[in-house]
Amino acid sequence: MEIKSFSFQTLNWASIPKVEYAGTTGIAFWQTFLMGNIRVRMVEYSANYLADHWCSKGHIILCVDGNMETELQDGRKFMLEKGMTYHVGDDCEAHRSASVCGCKLFIVD
Repeated sequence: MEIKSFSFQTLNWASIPKVEYAGTTGIAFWQTFLMGNIRVRMVEYSANYLADHWCSKGHIILCVDGNMETELQDGRKFMLEKGMTYHVGDDCEAHRSASVCGCKLFIVD
């Protein structure tokens, strides 16, 4: 990731509209802010959420609230709890997310 030159700024997430994306089950709500080639998101997964695809994009994810399970395409599974992060590079290990009780995530990719 290269963070291009841009002026200092703050962001009030309450001012960013939520966009709804259906999962295989449940719903994800994304608030997205673009800084050049960097996408910064606040994402909420509803209870019983399961992503509808395998993702190969690299991410840095902080679990702000709740928890989620990330499954890698090779079958390994990892639980992400409030206060934990995970990091994966572009095209390294395809993954998908699920949340039984719902969660809120801060994501940079």
